[in-house]
Amino acid sequence: MKRRLMLALAPLWVAACSTAPVPEATVVSAPEAPSGGPQQMEFKLASGRYDCDAGQTVVVQRHADDGNRIEVRWKGRSAALERNPSASGLPRYESGASPLVWIDLPWKSFLLDQQSGKPLASDCVAS
Repeated sequence: MKRRLMLALAPLWVAACSTAPVPEATVVSAPEAPSGGPQQMEFKLASGRYDCDAGQTVVVQRHADDGNRIEVRWKGRSAALERNPSASGLPRYESGASPLVWIDLPWKSFLLDQQSGKPLASDCVAS
């Protein structure tokens, strides 16, 4: 009798072990930046040559002592750019003295014309 009871309950034990509890829904909000603006993302990004679409090349030199400053060289032009807070939090480097804007992501980057917003070099990847 004990054996029959154990055999009858075996499927229930197996089902109980294999059923995962349903997690409660949670909402997590991103922390705000200390200044009240959007949180800025930080990535470890490469210096050196970036190969872009249409065979273009951009050279980015990061300042070792200040992660908020870079120098960008493209088509014989050179520009010293500083990181500015962006609404998305992505690294965006620009300068009032230069029309160039460098958007920096770990998987690809873009060089934009600041006045028109049009891409000058897209899908740039560190080589």
